[in-house]
Amino acid sequence: MPGKFFGTDGIRGRVGDEPIAPETMLKLGWAAGRVFGAANGTPGKVIIGKDTRVSGYLLESALEAGLSAAGIDISLLGPMPTPGIAYLTRTARARAGIVISASHNQYEDNGIKFFSTEGAKLADGVEQQIEAMMEQPMRTVESSALGKAERFPDAAGRYIEFCKSTIPHRLSLKGLDIVVDCAHGAAYHVAPDVFAELGATVTAIGDAPNGFNINSECGSTYPQFVRSKVLELGADVGIALDGDGDRVILVDAAGRYVDGDQILYILARWRKQTGQPGDGIVGTLMSNFGLERACGDHGISFERARVGDRHVMECLVQHGWLLGGESSGHIICLDKSTTGDGIIAALEVLHVMIAQNRSLAELTDGMDVYPQTMINVRLDGDGSSRRAINVDHSETVQDALRTVRSELAGHGRVVLRPSGTEPVVRVMVEGNDADQIARLGQYLADAVESAACTAPA
Repeated sequence: MPGKFFGTDGIRGRVGDEPIAPETMLKLGWAAGRVFGAANGTPGKVIIGKDTRVSGYLLESALEAGLSAAGIDISLLGPMPTPGIAYLTRTARARAGIVISASHNQYEDNGIKFFSTEGAKLADGVEQQIEAMMEQPMRTVESSALGKAERFPDAAGRYIEFCKSTIPHRLSLKGLDIVVDCAHGAAYHVAPDVFAELGATVTAIGDAPNGFNINSECGSTYPQFVRSKVLELGADVGIALDGDGDRVILVDAAGRYVDGDQILYILARWRKQTGQPGDGIVGTLMSNFGLERACGDHGISFERARVGDRHVMECLVQHGWLLGGESSGHIICLDKSTTGDGIIAALEVLHVMIAQNRSLAELTDGMDVYPQTMINVRLDGDGSSRRAINVDHSETVQDALRTVRSELAGHGRVVLRPSGTEPVVRVMVEGNDADQIARLGQYLADAVESAACTAPA
């Protein structure tokens, strides 16, 4: 359950507003330091990495000061993809890793995520301990015990080598023309080198961050950018990452998008054909029905988890499976990494292309994508009169939901849920008829907006 500070994916919000405010970040660093130090008996070291938002400087400094006050040493990575921070936390035997990023959000937002010493998301109990410690008065250790900060040596180089090691060492990407969109984010100085060092001809775009342009009309949330470059250059593949590098959307040579569901299909089918471990895959409530049906056609078990990588991970562990993810492009390959990794997921697909001598478009054959519309109804903070609502308790929304389900008559799906990372309600309608689905999706989104506009202050 979300706490006072921690939500479904760490702590996230608009910079300057609580809890993403410098005084709270100072206290968070101290509280986390106290918890990590107490759990291990000695202070130890915590790694901090960030994406390219201008606010990263502010939050990094505040967290660093808080950790130092708790007697914890700090190792600073600078801009680094979230999965890279998880990897370096684990291999450096750090007490924990801290990620300063709001992932796919715009630069005005930022957030904090923690990784355990094993490079995994923190257990709920540890997050609760940190929240409880934040309620205590902050006391600084003696000057002789203050934590010290240093730069982590060759962080980017070590992560690049790790990414390359996840595919067979004799595999070459020579002959592939690839466009890599780094979303002006944390992967800008990592991703192009990974693919180039493996032999591909790489054109990097979205690789000039200035603190304000992260995810701005680029990256996995705006794949039109990489698509236009693929078509302009006649490239074989486009790779669009998000701001912190844990999501990826692909584009084939004809400019068709290949989302997370299709990536899961490609990898699951390849693993079954080659007899690799793992009996099934985990998607989410938002995964296209076409993925579920294609898995059934090929004898691959498929389970749906609640939306969010934490829930996907829990389902994978429960079943003992290795592959899961979301249609947004957050792909988890547990035999490769402890968390979702956009670069590694892209490498896995390129590996299949080379091994089977097939194009990206050919690899998606066998999965029919059902028409699906997704509308985000924004609440609060956009200058409108819309307010946060509980969609389950709104008569307006529930009436519209019944109407939509009645018209679908059992030949489609509806998912209506608040986002765990943004002040939006996500409306998804899926079925057989694209025109009907678009119309019903907009009808339901209008009902949510109407309810939000009339909600009490």
